[in-house]
Amino acid sequence: MKSKNNGFTLVEMLTTVTIIAILIALLVPSLSLVRRISKETAQKSQFATIDMAIGAFKNDYGDYPPSSWQGTPPLSDYSGAQMLSEALVGWDLMGFHPNSAWRSHGRDAAGTVGTVYDMTGFTEPQKQYNLEQRKGPYLELATTGVFKLEDLFDAGQAAPLAGQTFVICDVFKAKKVTLTPAAGKTTTAMAGTPILYYKANTSSKTIDQLVESRIDFRIYNSYDNYYLAGFGRMTVPPAQRVWPGNQHPLGSDLEHLYKFDYEGGIRDPKIPSAMRPWPYRPDSYILISAGMDGLYGTSDDIRNF
Repeated sequence: MKSKNNGFTLVEMLTTVTIIAILIALLVPSLSLVRRISKETAQKSQFATIDMAIGAFKNDYGDYPPSSWQGTPPLSDYSGAQMLSEALVGWDLMGFHPNSAWRSHGRDAAGTVGTVYDMTGFTEPQKQYNLEQRKGPYLELATTGVFKLEDLFDAGQAAPLAGQTFVICDVFKAKKVTLTPAAGKTTTAMAGTPILYYKANTSSKTIDQLVESRIDFRIYNSYDNYYLAGFGRMTVPPAQRVWPGNQHPLGSDLEHLYKFDYEGGIRDPKIPSAMRPWPYRPDSYILISAGMDGLYGTSDDIRNF
């Protein structure tokens, strides 16, 4: 009697493997697209949450948080992204103080020790009174990606910005960072790229990038986050953060104004250029996430408009 062979032939096995390989090749791009759409949706949701928090801040204090960099030029160390974090969660993550001078040291405009957030020398009743004066946090820290600049970038690479200050990061978990609390066990966390924040100058009527000598009179001042954009992609070593490739187009000395106004996406194309260049949201503020590639000023940036 002949025995029946139930196994696969070599041709059948090769055909099966080929079909599986083709299916995988077709499926992987679809999965990547789904992942990207999911992340972009999450980022827009984060912006919606931040919008509500900024609205609550404005309701309490009558205006949006400022974004113009502060400090001693040309080494100004406090920019729009840092001010957004201070407004929504507080300079020390314990709420916003109404007497804030918007300075990186957490003191008043004169730098006096023991003022505003810096409670050096305060008694316990004074500390309690200080905390009672504050509002917020307007964002829940458990669901907000808030990190110190010195944790996001390599040692010394946060300069000239103040490394001990906080920024709110986007949902694209780009880098594992090591957190060393004042007391306790060192931990790690995944951090996104800082969200850029620009407040509109409502007294201005132009975004003309050619009038650089009058940059402060533009509706949106690209220099509000210029130093932060100049750091480059935070996931690569400092020596490799060069343009093009790993330096943000918004941080390029030669191109950042053009990128900010046009390719950066703030210019509203519905307004004819012959009339006057005009931005989106000219009466409030804009938020910019670097997107999946971690670079500001590229096509995958996500904005709140």
